[in-house]
Amino acid sequence: MKLAIHGNHIEVTAALRKYVEDKLDKVRRHFDHVIEADVQLSVEKLQQKAEVTIRVSGSALHAECIDGDLYAAIDLLMDKLDRQVIKHRDRVKKNFPHAALKHTPQPEAD
Repeated sequence: MKLAIHGNHIEVTAALRKYVEDKLDKVRRHFDHVIEADVQLSVEKLQQKAEVTIRVSGSALHAECIDGDLYAAIDLLMDKLDRQVIKHRDRVKKNFPHAALKHTPQPEAD
């Protein structure tokens, strides 16, 4: 999975990057066919905003969350995204049950 983390009016530190990566692992446990993830973190006055767009084969899932604390915003964001991914996975299994059996995950490229 290709991962891009951007900051708007904020420096993306190593600790922040690791926190986002750890949270995205939860999403990857539920659905391992994620092609790309683009995370945008921004600060506007007292509001911290986190948004993510992940691309899976055939569609893109987007979620965003605003909170006073950036880490709390990331937590809420990943909860929203996790629900979307589970819904998408179930929809794919329902409509294409044979496709889930034939697909083998590709190795990660760093």
